[in-house]
Amino acid sequence: MVGSVPFPTPGWRDVLEILIVAYVVYAMLRFLVGTRALQIVFGLMVLAVIYLLAFLFKLSMITYLLGVVFTYGVFAVLVVFQPELRQALARLGQSRVFRVFGGGPAPAAVAEIAEAVERLRRTATGAIIVIEREVRLDEFVGTGSAMRASVSADLLATIFSPYSPLHDGAVLVRDDEIVGAGCILPLTQNPVADRSLGTRHRAALGLSEETDALVLVVSEESATVSLARGGTLERGLTAEQVAAILAGRAAVPASPP
Repeated sequence: MVGSVPFPTPGWRDVLEILIVAYVVYAMLRFLVGTRALQIVFGLMVLAVIYLLAFLFKLSMITYLLGVVFTYGVFAVLVVFQPELRQALARLGQSRVFRVFGGGPAPAAVAEIAEAVERLRRTATGAIIVIEREVRLDEFVGTGSAMRASVSADLLATIFSPYSPLHDGAVLVRDDEIVGAGCILPLTQNPVADRSLGTRHRAALGLSEETDALVLVVSEESATVSLARGGTLERGLTAEQVAAILAGRAAVPASPP
């Protein structure tokens, strides 16, 4: 009589580990979708399959070469994936689990920003306004002109006037103060499907990918208001929706672009 092989019974720790690993893999794949890193991951998977086949068929030279590639390739991966790694670490820090301090504009500044955005939209004046939250933006303040001025619709409209020397850059808002103007933001490294998006929108996406800032963009071509946060762009916002988002309230959906 052949003895039966005991089937291991998973405990709660095993189930917990499986759920954690599954979530991490899902989060990584979701993060990589739509980025150039996903194509590189597929390339590495192809190399892994080739290495396995070479090992099974005892192709020693190919096995040795691919072994060297995998051994020292980790340094190349760190260089190639640098933008994606920065984004991933930034998003990890933006998670609700790790948030301790509140952030965002002061209530008095919300109405002024919303009014300024509406004025700029009506006149089709290009603008980009960054609202700092938990992640400090001091490094970007240094790329423009430092300021210490209370947020007001009149001042924002003046800064983005075509005759202003600071109108091409971004304005940085911290609490109820404008701390920088004419600032340069990093462009997104991810492919943008909509070719109608200009440099301002790409810069807004780039900063929102690396920080938890809210970035408002007024397009001078379409006279529409967009908001970049978490690497995504919401377009066709109204002043009421902007005020609701900045105040942390649930805003009604944006109209389609």
